[in-house]
Amino acid sequence: MIRLSVTDESSTLQSVVVGIARSSGGQPKADDCYDPKSLKHVLSGTYPTEDSMIAELAEFVAILKKYNVTVYRPEVIQDYNQIFTRDIGFVIEDVFIQSNILPDRANELLGIKYIIDQMDPSKVIKLPEYCHVEGGDVIVLGDFIFVGTYFGADYSNYITARTNRAAIDSLQDLFPHKTIKAFELKKSNTDPLSNALHLDCCFQPLGRGKAIIHPGGFVHSEDAQWLIDFFGFDDVFLIDAAAMTKMQSNIFSISDSVVVSEVQFTGLNRWLELQGFTVEAINFAEISKQGGLLRCSTLPLERHAK
Repeated sequence: MIRLSVTDESSTLQSVVVGIARSSGGQPKADDCYDPKSLKHVLSGTYPTEDSMIAELAEFVAILKKYNVTVYRPEVIQDYNQIFTRDIGFVIEDVFIQSNILPDRANELLGIKYIIDQMDPSKVIKLPEYCHVEGGDVIVLGDFIFVGTYFGADYSNYITARTNRAAIDSLQDLFPHKTIKAFELKKSNTDPLSNALHLDCCFQPLGRGKAIIHPGGFVHSEDAQWLIDFFGFDDVFLIDAAAMTKMQSNIFSISDSVVVSEVQFTGLNRWLELQGFTVEAINFAEISKQGGLLRCSTLPLERHAK
């Protein structure tokens, strides 16, 4: 039986599902892209190769195993992108919530079925189909569940709008003892600089009371300010739109003192080290061309607080 326990983003990681790039289907057609960054690289001829993404994920897994983390991988589905496991499910406390994701991505759940089958069935929840949610929009921090969303009447016009109000209401029903705080995110189907695909693309809490925030990713400036005030200005690393598109808020915590980051994030990595973190800097720039980075590529199952 696989144990489930996630109450924050940075307690010591015990087990995690990491995405795979083998048989990922090659470069999509422009009309088949479901985020603006992938579209940009398809149109410019710089879309990542399968071999480069396999190598980057292998480097990531090696770091996780260095810290004695149990790593699960999805079963391969031929010619199908299975890199971003964060979106297809997420754990809150001891409950696994199966996401209702884009129809084009629905089969990704088949790749982790063997993992879900090892969980206590009473702890596996599938929300109603009208509750749209992806794990990148859900961040758990103690008594809070932060959720990225889009409330506009034109929600259905944005393939980049992934989590709706119905899902937020369902999460509140499932976890009545927690405070759900929704953050409306800016959306664009074509411009990566104007699109916060998920909440973890513009905000991420770290250990030691620190956080990374891109204020411009929020529809309401007061939401970004609330987060800055919540953590404290001196404990926040602020990023701009260009850094957001490079996925600088999408690094990954192995513990409250160890983070995995992209080697090219030199300014962020230096700041993290000054805050007392051990930074495991790896190559992940090719995968980032698909609009996700390290957090997006992980589905934590169990974390232990010290």
